[in-house]
Amino acid sequence: MVSLERPIKFEDVDAANIVFFARFLNYAHEAMERFFAPLDGGYAGLILERRIGLPAVRVEADYAAPVRYGQALRIETSIARIGRRSATLRYRMHRAHDGVLSAELRHTVVTTDLVQLVSVPMPEDVRALLSAHLELEQAPSSAGQRA
Repeated sequence: MVSLERPIKFEDVDAANIVFFARFLNYAHEAMERFFAPLDGGYAGLILERRIGLPAVRVEADYAAPVRYGQALRIETSIARIGRRSATLRYRMHRAHDGVLSAELRHTVVTTDLVQLVSVPMPEDVRALLSAHLELEQAPSSAGQRA
């Protein structure tokens, strides 16, 4: 699991002074960039130099508790599933001051050659990083291998 603490800014909230629901997708992307920071060149290097992208093909979100301006979220990123060309990242977003779960997002990405815009097999360093944060209940058994 990789953790990121993110303050809630004025621009993040709506007229009710709570985070606008779509902002949680931005937070997930910030957490994803942080997650891939250990790669050579980080997330930017993957995209700009290696021309390997991870576009979203599915996003699911569950919202549990509001977050207000001036508070902060602790975003915990783990990997729910790894395939040959895709992976599902899980973001658990807790209010930093009391630990209450505010939102949980599941974000499926497909490894893509950004020059040809086609799906490609996942690079080994990307797979290794994802595998290092695979949720225990989802880890493949020695009896079989994931598709």
